[in-house]
Amino acid sequence: MIWFICCWSDAVHEQCSIDERMVAAMQALAKRRYFCRRGKVNLKKTVGLVLAVLVFFIPLVVPIPGLQFAARLTMGIFMSAAVLWMLEPIPIYSTSMLVIFLEIMLISGQGLLFNRPMAGVSAVPGTVEGTWVVDAASISDGTVYTLEEGRLGKAVPVEVLEIGTERVTFKAEGLSEATLLASDATDWRVQYKPLPYKNFFNALSNPVVILFLAGFLLAGASVKFDLDKTLTRFFLRPFGTRPAMIVLGLLLATATLSAFMSNTATTAMMVTVIMPIISQLKGDDPLRKAVALAIPVGANIGGIATPIGTPPNAVVLAALQGSGISIPFGTWMVLALPFALFLLFAAWLLLIKLFPAQEANVTLVLKGKVNKSGKAVMLYVLFGVVAVLWMTEQQHGLSSNIVAMLAIVALTVTGVVNKEDIRAVPWDVLWLFSGGIALGEAVSQTGLAAWFVNSINFETVGYMGVVILIGLVGLAMANFLSHTVTATLLAPLAISLQYSGVVNGASAIAVLMVMVAIGSNMGMSLPISTPPNAIAMGTGTFETKDLAKVGVTIGLLGFVIAVVLAKTMWPMVLQSL
Repeated sequence: MIWFICCWSDAVHEQCSIDERMVAAMQALAKRRYFCRRGKVNLKKTVGLVLAVLVFFIPLVVPIPGLQFAARLTMGIFMSAAVLWMLEPIPIYSTSMLVIFLEIMLISGQGLLFNRPMAGVSAVPGTVEGTWVVDAASISDGTVYTLEEGRLGKAVPVEVLEIGTERVTFKAEGLSEATLLASDATDWRVQYKPLPYKNFFNALSNPVVILFLAGFLLAGASVKFDLDKTLTRFFLRPFGTRPAMIVLGLLLATATLSAFMSNTATTAMMVTVIMPIISQLKGDDPLRKAVALAIPVGANIGGIATPIGTPPNAVVLAALQGSGISIPFGTWMVLALPFALFLLFAAWLLLIKLFPAQEANVTLVLKGKVNKSGKAVMLYVLFGVVAVLWMTEQQHGLSSNIVAMLAIVALTVTGVVNKEDIRAVPWDVLWLFSGGIALGEAVSQTGLAAWFVNSINFETVGYMGVVILIGLVGLAMANFLSHTVTATLLAPLAISLQYSGVVNGASAIAVLMVMVAIGSNMGMSLPISTPPNAIAMGTGTFETKDLAKVGVTIGLLGFVIAVVLAKTMWPMVLQSL
């Protein structure tokens, strides 16, 4: 069966007709030979599919203390998706679709497993104070368990007084008419309150997806009316025509914008800038990859530099303020800006080393006239207004997602974008990120994320060990989950360590929390790791393996730099807290 799926997948990639796919697969199956594209099966795809199936079942058959059934299912989906996203035996957007489907079928309240009633009964007062009656004969002497919002609660001792044909009278303390009792604590449905299936479908209309859509429409309209060429001339003219300097210019420009506005919005706009460059390069020129990767790398790093640059920064600052510790805006920049600049320089060297240009100079078309047609002028106005609103989100209070919806409506109402432009949107990228959102929802809500974080004993490794471990955990989680979700999960744990004796003083806890923010921001090795990665994938100029190579290297290098700063510079800056 796995082989058959592989053949089908290969045929799909070759864009064969349905009949051709069926004939090719069925003929090979009948001959019991592993024929497919070019007469043999694709080993990488086969291994990927087999491995994805195997890792799905590992959490279900291997005992994992403290992990209930729904979280085990989620771990299986998580591990399988990670394999499929990294090895790509099927298209990455198909993996996202599969994730949403499996979550709906396996862990939602309307799926195959959790669509039955809870294994519990309601108690009502009996005729004597302290006695209760249930309309079921499932209560016996011993202990029952309360169900609190669908989850297993405390044990309640009971003494059965009378067993009737339709009801049981028993004696127990501390109950109320609203109490739901479970007689079987081992029932796996008792220990998990299923999520509505809409929670997973809602990933397709998540505000971040809307932000993506607005960026794609703005980018498409910019190409349509030559705004991309105008922006290219503006950003790149000072950096000349040397390929290395062009990559540096893109990194710096993207990082600067990302420090003060949404890194997703920044990426959406900068993709508009790079498309004319990519179109001028030869199809096999590695510089195409360096140019495309410079945008998400610059956006991810640049967002670290200011408190408003990326949501994990705000999560960490809010957690610190809740503990009476405040890091001013300028102090944060003193902490983070040197880190961001050093890492940008390292990223620049890495990109030009991994993807060297074929030519010594790139002849860019930096001359041209500005399109002054009515719709083009309307686009310029809308683009400028949306950019300013994104950059000043803290002042006017409208989230970048709401501004994105404003952009979508304005572009379509004014006719700047028509139905053909909407059809041209890279919907596969939207599906890709929706799968990541749905996976993050399941990991968080089933308790898998909390189990993962709490399974590490930070108290045995000392202060710097805690700093290193919290950074590594953040870096690892952020590659698969939303950066904001990662910071939200880790921040309370890190803050709690100030009471354990491991982390002493406001300065020490502030250093640890800055590491949480940086670790949560550094996950960028997969398309789903962060919105800028997914948007850049939409250019079609690089593969997941290219992104992983760059993302893993920069992530680990950034982690090392952060550890050094946490030991040297950061404590000095924060010692006055």
